[in-house]
Amino acid sequence: MKLYSHPRSSAAHRVRIALNLKGCDYERVDVPFRDGSLDAPEYRRVNPQGFVPALETDGRVLTQSLAIIEYLDRRFPEPRLIPDDPLDRAEVQALAQIVACDIHPPNNLRVRVHLHRELGLDQAGVDAWCRRWIAAGFDALEARIAGSSDGRHCFGGSVTIADVCLVPQVQNARAVGLDLGPYPTIAHVAAWLETLDAFAAAAQA
Repeated sequence: MKLYSHPRSSAAHRVRIALNLKGCDYERVDVPFRDGSLDAPEYRRVNPQGFVPALETDGRVLTQSLAIIEYLDRRFPEPRLIPDDPLDRAEVQALAQIVACDIHPPNNLRVRVHLHRELGLDQAGVDAWCRRWIAAGFDALEARIAGSSDGRHCFGGSVTIADVCLVPQVQNARAVGLDLGPYPTIAHVAAWLETLDAFAAAAQA
């Protein structure tokens, strides 16, 4: 397997965590970016959308982090990241999507570059924008997991796709100076997960 990644991509970070949890051997290829856009036109032949991650496997190219993680979970069942029980499955996917679909898109690199170049925000303004939308998502996520988390995981007693999505977003939150004090469950879960080898290795640039 070959993973097209980038050190600043939290979506690619999710897939690296999942690959590590599954114990998969893979080749990592970091796609160069410059000024918020791809600096490798040939990569468009791999993924026409131009985003990372992309995973080459069995002669095909998979894109979109949640789809890639679901593929990995089907192909390599242990440890299971998406439960088999229909209700539990829906619950963890909803938690993952709060991060991947609601929090992440307004704060990704191309949006931040647009805010700076086209709308004239300085770095402090861009960071304030990011904090605003991360906080909105974390408000909902904290409320969802506060009563059910064991303090180490977003759901149940093992790592799920929700945890895989959470940690990169918490690291993004720290990078823009978001106070995690209002989100004690999120902070405790992320702190525990970051001690696990699969998460620590995935965080390395």
